[in-house]
Amino acid sequence: MGQSFWHIRNCSLFQRLTEQQLELLEKRARQRKFAKGSSVYLPTDRSDGAFLLAEGRVRICATTPEGKQSILAFVEAGELFGELALLEPGQREERADVVNAATIILIPGDILRELMEVSAPLALGVTKLIGLRRRRIERRLRSLLFRSNRERLTHLLIELSEQYGNPTSEGIELAIRLSHQDLASIIGATRETVTTLLGEMQSEGLLQIKRQRLLILDWQRLGATE
Repeated sequence: MGQSFWHIRNCSLFQRLTEQQLELLEKRARQRKFAKGSSVYLPTDRSDGAFLLAEGRVRICATTPEGKQSILAFVEAGELFGELALLEPGQREERADVVNAATIILIPGDILRELMEVSAPLALGVTKLIGLRRRRIERRLRSLLFRSNRERLTHLLIELSEQYGNPTSEGIELAIRLSHQDLASIIGATRETVTTLLGEMQSEGLLQIKRQRLLILDWQRLGATE
């Protein structure tokens, strides 16, 4: 069994398929490697399928009318992305950039739609995935509209700790490394603002930043300040 087949069969979404359906999917899928910093797709690219991230990390970004980049989400190995093309074929509205060197499997939209028509569990799984990502974006939008920069950053750190946090004897260490500019692009602030806020939080004993490592020292108190 090829490496790409292994990744397909171990994706939670596709474990809902029968052996015959898996073989059909494997026959049409194509695997490709992407270098760090490259783009998987760009806005206005034709959306002709979805992607399964086999290895690496990808970030989904959008550009504001003012030309600023906003990070919408991070995609981890084993996750499907670009799935909106399954329901809304046409042009992409966002871009997908490779954070770490990545291996990505392209799955044509026609075969996925065909399988969704005959597999209710797969159709439900893809629908839930789309709904979950839409809700995350909507929460972030509400945060941008109604929270201060400090509140938005605090909320983001809590969200990251829940998704990427590793408990240690000192606190919760984030397994994802993000620059101050990355954090700023997520919460809609400037890099300088994020640097100032992180410095304040460090002085207050809420977190520690050392060698690009972010450690949350007091998760409960951080949450109480949100």
